[in-house]
Amino acid sequence: MGWDVVPADVRRWSSGLAELHERFVYRFNRLEPRESSLAYMRGLIAPLERKNGWTLAEEAGHAAPDRMQRLLNRIDWDADEVLSDVRDYVIEHLGDPEAVLIVDDTGFLKKGVRSAGVQRQYSGTAGRTENCQIGVFLAYATERGRTLVDRALYLPKSWTEDRERCRKAGIDDTVEFATKLQMAEAMVDQAIADKVPFRWLTGDEAYGQSKSWRHRLEEADVFHVMATRCNDTVVTRRRLDHRVDELIASLPRQKWKRRSCGAGAHGPRVYDWARAEVRPWHREDRRHWVLARRSLTRPGEIAYYIAYAPAEATLDDLVQVAGARWAIEECFQSAKQECGLDDYQVRRYPGWHRHITLAMAAHACLTVLRAAELEAGKAETDPPASSP
Repeated sequence: MGWDVVPADVRRWSSGLAELHERFVYRFNRLEPRESSLAYMRGLIAPLERKNGWTLAEEAGHAAPDRMQRLLNRIDWDADEVLSDVRDYVIEHLGDPEAVLIVDDTGFLKKGVRSAGVQRQYSGTAGRTENCQIGVFLAYATERGRTLVDRALYLPKSWTEDRERCRKAGIDDTVEFATKLQMAEAMVDQAIADKVPFRWLTGDEAYGQSKSWRHRLEEADVFHVMATRCNDTVVTRRRLDHRVDELIASLPRQKWKRRSCGAGAHGPRVYDWARAEVRPWHREDRRHWVLARRSLTRPGEIAYYIAYAPAEATLDDLVQVAGARWAIEECFQSAKQECGLDDYQVRRYPGWHRHITLAMAAHACLTVLRAAELEAGKAETDPPASSP
């Protein structure tokens, strides 16, 4: 989801940002950061070509970027506490027991070697190895809207094995190396602990190929449709190990069904889909599946998923969850384009989390307001109910 932002929108949404800001204004113990944090978010959604310290300061009417820089780098406030308030706001307005949680990471291209976590590493955003930072995120997707609800900056071992370098970047000695998968696991665990309402979890194969995590999710009875590699193996109903690609290749032609997994930028995303039940032992009310998605124009291109689902889950149900993974890509795109997610000049670890948290707050607010606008428009166009 994206927005064509114009000044009239910014003015209309400004009051919405102020309402969200009231939820966490008490997290700041002085007037200056209270005012600066709201001005910062307003600047992030303003139609500015660049959203850096100078431009955000000018948008707020400040003579210099000092106040914005202090907000991100020097004033004492806890970005995790603010994020918790933002997540509560999202759940209050978009919460749905049928929601889908989505894990993924995105890259932030950077110059130099001083920004926390930066190094030459593969960035899916750029599609190649670049000098960049990588952030791991959790998105919350419902029929009413989708937005980001958790985040963490990935620190490669080249950083965590050099504690002096970490200290210079504001990284506490207690912050140890964690893989992107471990970071995603922690985010989902936190969502469960916080009783975030959701029904499904999905992610790409960088996260879904982990058998140990899938097992943990199953033990917690978390329904999931996770992408995996073609050479991943499963135990079939005949108690034999099979590669997922070989299992799907053995299915008869009539098992493939043409389905849309949701709307894309150019209309419905239509593929051929098939599933095969696996795992001979399970609860009576649960099932395990291998799901496959085949391109219509390039039939040799097949993506594979492992699903743990209620016994009554249909092929269409699994297809929709698999398709929901693209929602986080849409979140990244709109948050970067409209909320300045990647427009920051901070180098320190706390500053990164502070900027990202405020950008996520702005995105959550726009998502909630957009959902309300769509519902109001739908109510105006729906025919009135007939009298009994």
